[in-house]
Amino acid sequence: MGAEAEVVVRTSIPMLDVPPSQLDVKPPETPVLFAPSIRSGGFADIGPRRYMEDEHIRIDDLSAHLGSLITVPEPSAFYGVFDGHGGPEAAAYVKKHAMRFFFEDGDFPRASEVDDDFVLEVENCLRKAFLLADMALAEDSSVSTSSGTTALTALVVGRLLMVANAGDCRAVLCRKGEAIDMSQDHRPTYTSERRRVEELGGFIDDGYLNGVLSVTRALGDWDMKLPRGSSSPLIAEPEFRQISLTEDDEFLIIGCDGIWDVLSSQQAVSLVRRGLRRHDDPEQCAKDLVMEALRLNTFDNLTVIIVCFTSLDQTEQPSTRQRKLRCCSLSAEALCSLRSFLEGGSNR
Repeated sequence: MGAEAEVVVRTSIPMLDVPPSQLDVKPPETPVLFAPSIRSGGFADIGPRRYMEDEHIRIDDLSAHLGSLITVPEPSAFYGVFDGHGGPEAAAYVKKHAMRFFFEDGDFPRASEVDDDFVLEVENCLRKAFLLADMALAEDSSVSTSSGTTALTALVVGRLLMVANAGDCRAVLCRKGEAIDMSQDHRPTYTSERRRVEELGGFIDDGYLNGVLSVTRALGDWDMKLPRGSSSPLIAEPEFRQISLTEDDEFLIIGCDGIWDVLSSQQAVSLVRRGLRRHDDPEQCAKDLVMEALRLNTFDNLTVIIVCFTSLDQTEQPSTRQRKLRCCSLSAEALCSLRSFLEGGSNR
């Protein structure tokens, strides 16, 4: 907001000395666009499994993390959850090399503002990163061809939130308490995925792709994709969902399927929202969500990231001030009446 062009009139200066045209002159108000205030917390637990195969990435300030590698509107943040299967190698590999896949080799676009061209370039860059990671898993001899991982990433640039997903991790946005799914679980029961699988010569047996895998998209798993270059029903191509954040958007939950096997999107949002209103700690909320899934007897590893877009102070402080004003304001007449009542009572 620019400085107000308002003349302050002091009592020692006669009013007639001030030209009327200078009184109460204010510039037109410019609407202020919502700017996310980003902070996050995460928690992971092995659950009832013998081995931990989940990995995750949590970067609240992407520009500070990457330095001159990117130039984008602020704030900028990046998150990822990688749910491995067939051993931990694939998930660990993707996490280790994620910055190279997503921001170095992928030629991440530079921009001073978020417009349609920038959004399209970002989507193409993220798609390329998923496919680069998939090919790298095929070429690295340290990763077993039977090891694979689902992958879900969430990128925040300015007010843009873009989620890319391959597999059954899930991102859920809380908008004024309502759960909005920002990804689709790629499971054989998902109608469009089942149709795509069958068109490519695959089959679904008892809810499993080719009778083996519980997801229809994943990175790695090259024993199911060989020979390289062939049309496999198991693909690494991500699906995208994006949204322009507003002041109604409170937080994003990113979690592996161990959470969603036992909790609905709305149940998770309601639990986290209650926690944030109580203690405003996203990390504690992530832990609470994992503990609740364990209480409900989930059978998988558990990983959760909570990304907050507004602070509790921003949403609660105005109403607190109003409550204080209401409690303390008494008219002079009411004050005199109260004093008279009290004095009369003491004389009885």
